[in-house]
Amino acid sequence: MGDDVAGRNHQAFDLSIGVPPQGGSKCFDDDGRLKRSGTVWTASAHIITAVIGSGVLSLAWATAQLGWVAGPVVMLMFSFVTYYTSSLLAACYRSGDPVNGKRNYTYMDAVRSNLGGFKVKICGWVQYLNLFGVAIGYTIASSISMMAIKRSNCFHASGGKNPCHMNSNPYMIAFGVVEVIFSQIPDFDQLWWLSILAAVMSFTYSTIGLGLGIAKVAETGKIKGSLTGISVGTVTETQKIWGSLQSLGDIAFAYSYSLILIEIQDTLRAPPTESKTMRKATLISVGVTTLFYMLCGCMGYAAFGDLSPGNLLTGFGFYNPFWLLDIANAAIVIHLVGAYQVYCQPLFAFVEKTAAEKFPDSEFITKDIKVRIPGFRPYNLNLFRLVWRTIFVIITTLISMLLPFFNDIVGLLGALGFWPLTVYFPVEMYISQMKIPKWSTRWLCLQILSVACLIISIAAAVGSIAGIVLDLKSFKPFAMTY
Repeated sequence: MGDDVAGRNHQAFDLSIGVPPQGGSKCFDDDGRLKRSGTVWTASAHIITAVIGSGVLSLAWATAQLGWVAGPVVMLMFSFVTYYTSSLLAACYRSGDPVNGKRNYTYMDAVRSNLGGFKVKICGWVQYLNLFGVAIGYTIASSISMMAIKRSNCFHASGGKNPCHMNSNPYMIAFGVVEVIFSQIPDFDQLWWLSILAAVMSFTYSTIGLGLGIAKVAETGKIKGSLTGISVGTVTETQKIWGSLQSLGDIAFAYSYSLILIEIQDTLRAPPTESKTMRKATLISVGVTTLFYMLCGCMGYAAFGDLSPGNLLTGFGFYNPFWLLDIANAAIVIHLVGAYQVYCQPLFAFVEKTAAEKFPDSEFITKDIKVRIPGFRPYNLNLFRLVWRTIFVIITTLISMLLPFFNDIVGLLGALGFWPLTVYFPVEMYISQMKIPKWSTRWLCLQILSVACLIISIAAAVGSIAGIVLDLKSFKPFAMTY
């Protein structure tokens, strides 16, 4: 994206809840845009909203694969790597001087300024494919939670005698219909209320999951699990290996937010410098997230041991109180409706800007039709936006119906996105930005970190693909039941 396009479309990426511009000469920033109003607390809130998602629900299962020693250690390792590389990425928001250097409004802009060439295209492909994948993962997760509400009520009514099997397709289609409607919200600056609602919901269901885990441990009076995780015998040796590798992907997915970090940073006011504020926000949010993840993952494992479900609230580790499970699963669905939009808006905006650049004279792409709604401001209907976003939602829904494997998809997404977006590009951009000499001690340490994370990502991807292959053996397209 060129600077002129980024400039014209800044509002599409604005994650902050804007403050109305004040009159006078001090209402613009150094790049001629309206004064940014974001603080360390708004940035922390945005990161926590983006990070604490449905990935938290698979952490008890991931801990069960690794055990009491490796599970918490791996979570702490991912939190440290995420914090460190996010700090490196935050330093790349401005090119050159950290106070007065040229701003990079998006992740791709930062890659273009610091690395350039073919790496910009690779970054774009990885980032937008990851966003596309997240949309599929969220569609699957929401349908499982919708079914869990119906199934928990069915279990309660039958006293646990009815297995209450049901097909996931109607629920995925329902979620798709809702997303078709919400995807017509033009851009981020009109999405803030949905983002706040999603954040509240994510804390709601995570807290319920944590509370139920604590209650289960208190009820039985013992902490389940072992130092090495699920034992060979409960699963085969091959399944143990694949599960351990896949759990790395699940944990990586639970921490991933780098792909929207620069967009969040572009909402911050200065002084202090944006990178300094962002480092503080990252430390606060990753700290809060890690504490929450350790509690949810470890308490879920303590409650169920080797039998920890892939999704803590829908795997039916808990049956009662059924009404509390219904509230938690309804909160998951509401959160995922908002999270789907937060993650897809950069992809929507990128496609629409590219189309407008290529076909500037096409009225179908560029013309807005004002639709008057009684009691509201006129809605700007864009036919290209209507058609393309609707097709996008339909495609993600169809793929979700073909591959409804929550844990495996989450693991694969985490594995594919973690190394390039969270580690490789931030490290390479930081080396370029700071002009770190090749083969110096610092350069070698950064490269060792990058290679180590690449190996972990490959291992996690292999584990997740193996899990998907095993699932496909007993799979019938569009006929998946739970």
